[in-house]
Amino acid sequence: MIKVFICDDHKLVIEGMELILSESSEISIAGFSLTGEEAVVRMKSNPADIILLDINLPGKNGIEICKQLSAEAPAVKVIALTMIRDLSLVKLMLKNGARGYILKNAGKEEVIHAILSVHAGNRYLDSKINEMILNDMTEGPKKKTDTDVFPKLSRRELEILQLIMDELTAAEIAVKLFISLGTVETHRRNILSKLGARNTAGLVRIAMEYNLLG
Repeated sequence: MIKVFICDDHKLVIEGMELILSESSEISIAGFSLTGEEAVVRMKSNPADIILLDINLPGKNGIEICKQLSAEAPAVKVIALTMIRDLSLVKLMLKNGARGYILKNAGKEEVIHAILSVHAGNRYLDSKINEMILNDMTEGPKKKTDTDVFPKLSRRELEILQLIMDELTAAEIAVKLFISLGTVETHRRNILSKLGARNTAGLVRIAMEYNLLG
């Protein structure tokens, strides 16, 4: 029996995955958590075979948790479970130890197949992600940069990211850039989504770790 742990900050997602996995005679639910930090603790004391790990989590994001699990609980195989369709994040999760990457809207058969495949020692990518990879390959080689692991930030997003790093509030950023507070918040949400961060603290950690501002 394959023991699967689910880590997602939305209980509805957890309940949906539990329902899907309950239909397989080869899989059992080892538990669930709403934060990555709790998942790490649970994996140390009572490790599962596989963890379905969301990328957008409160506190440490899924990228950081994946890296931590790879170091502290290497027997646990990580499958990213997310709605983010971005090849740079796929590559980043795989680089940090993930064995699979599936989308939350994947069908029941694909979710179960992904778990069985990863447990057997293979890597598994969602069919839609595979299609994106094939499309990317047909576009020809591209010049790589140090920030290619993340979706490209616009000039304005980089500007706002720098001001956030300088500890300016959203209101102060709005005044400095002559834009509305709502526009600042929209850009901030987009940056959080692109970097796979849940909050400003996570955003700052990622920006510093990956030297996103040069």
